[in-house]
Amino acid sequence: MTRLQDQKPLTSEELQLKIARVTTNAHDAMVMRALLDFNEHVLKTNFYQPTKVALSFRMDPGFLPAVEYPTKPYGLFLVIGNEFRGFHVRFQDVARGGIRIVRSRNAEAFSINQRTLFDENYSLASTQHRKNKDIPEGGSKGTILLNLNAQDRPFVAFEKYVDAILDLLLTGETPGIKNRLVDRLGRNEILFFGPDEGTAGYMDWASQHARKRGAPFWKAFTTGKSQTLGGIPHDTYGMTTRSVHQYVLGIIRQLGLDESACTKLQTGGPDGDLGSNEIKISHDRTTAIVDGSGVLYDPQGIDRTELERLAGERLMIQHFDSAKLGPQGFRVLVDDFQVTLPDGTQVQDGLSFRNGFHVNPLAAADFFVPCGGRPESIDINNVGQLFEADGSTRFKYVVEGANLFFTQDARLRLEKAGVHLFKDASANKGGVTSSSLEVLAALSLTDDEFGRLMCKQADGSLPAFYQEYVADVQTAIEANAAREFECLWAESKATGKPKCVLSDELSVAIVDLRKNLEATNLWDNVPLRRLIMLKALPARLLQEIGLDTILERVPLNYLKAIFGAYLASHFVYEYGTSPSQFGFF
Repeated sequence: MTRLQDQKPLTSEELQLKIARVTTNAHDAMVMRALLDFNEHVLKTNFYQPTKVALSFRMDPGFLPAVEYPTKPYGLFLVIGNEFRGFHVRFQDVARGGIRIVRSRNAEAFSINQRTLFDENYSLASTQHRKNKDIPEGGSKGTILLNLNAQDRPFVAFEKYVDAILDLLLTGETPGIKNRLVDRLGRNEILFFGPDEGTAGYMDWASQHARKRGAPFWKAFTTGKSQTLGGIPHDTYGMTTRSVHQYVLGIIRQLGLDESACTKLQTGGPDGDLGSNEIKISHDRTTAIVDGSGVLYDPQGIDRTELERLAGERLMIQHFDSAKLGPQGFRVLVDDFQVTLPDGTQVQDGLSFRNGFHVNPLAAADFFVPCGGRPESIDINNVGQLFEADGSTRFKYVVEGANLFFTQDARLRLEKAGVHLFKDASANKGGVTSSSLEVLAALSLTDDEFGRLMCKQADGSLPAFYQEYVADVQTAIEANAAREFECLWAESKATGKPKCVLSDELSVAIVDLRKNLEATNLWDNVPLRRLIMLKALPARLLQEIGLDTILERVPLNYLKAIFGAYLASHFVYEYGTSPSQFGFF
């Protein structure tokens, strides 16, 4: 049915004048102008769709103030449902990043999460963009903040979030159910979702739902899927940890340390992806672990066998056998009250003790490896609590596995005090490499080949190709991490610059060089093209179908992105950020 109207819509200028004329106070005028500004920046919405499970809006990010958001995102989605509100931000047309569930323990936490949700999403996406420097895709991130009365319905919220965004990615072709949208963007978009906090088990559903709705990109829509659908689960193969731990090993190698003698504080416990795999892959003397259930501490080193049991079963430290703690060891859970520690210290409230343990004097260790925790847990206001009375720091080495655990000013203060610190954008990039190569396999193989070579078979076995391809992915992750570590270590030693600053400069240098390469005709140099692609593509994939088949099947823009990413990253890792990029040519 055609919508009819008998009067001409007002222009933006006319609406501004009308708002000024009819409003009676500055507050009302501000609200109306905000609504007008919102409407002017909506490019697509499912608001008028006859059927929908949540409201979704594709926004033009141009309204974001440059002072607060210096790098303008490429795309921004706002999604609002009965159980949640959420965003999706990306910094490049073809971009990749995880979808995160944000929970709130109480009304106060929910109020804080409401106020900070978009800023957290923007920062996570920006960090992701810097992490993605080794791969063809740019960075993105999605957040889903559960309403206070919906803390037990994360999957329902995720379902609605995904379906509402698909409303804006697909062309409606069923009148009365899904109509064709008014599209002020004027071009098709594809988003790529990955697992993040609280969504690791939802990737299969999202992929199959996209397939059910007729999305041609369903195979590549999500990564980290189950092996039945050809996914490479990050937690099963420790993809993120393989990158983070290369920085720990790099520090040990450069300084001639004995890993088994090094003490470590770890936030993020044996129930999580990064936390469990860090326990499995490391050989240090872990003295403290902080997770969602509480704090586990033993100055002599927490029993490694018991930790590995929890990591293998993905259990929180509340399941740790306390009989295996030393005489000065303890476990304090978030629901505990009035606990006396072995040294006589009184803990009034287990939740507050857990939340602040990373700045507690007992947390001192050689290494601090955050594998979980809220963004900005250490900022300029509390970083001073990581210093002893004599000015020394409680940690000598920090490898930031958890995204945005430290603010930049906190990192700078620690590095100035002599701490060797490697930030998240450098250390925590293994997962994105795994996801990118998972999609490459989907793009390179036909449906029949993909089912035969990449998917778990009916008898539960994994194809030999799959296992060998996963090994190639792990090798690529470790090699990329090792190259970046050596570059940062050498640059810091040569220039005296903080590593957290060099990490950003490295990312900018690679991204800028990639842009410069796109404007050249290097891709047209066929011998060079083939040489680089043979180096950049996984060996097992090349062995199976050959370079010519890959070049024929994979979209050209994706191939060029692989070519540019490989050239740019390897050049900068070898020669650093200082030489003129014109030296490349």
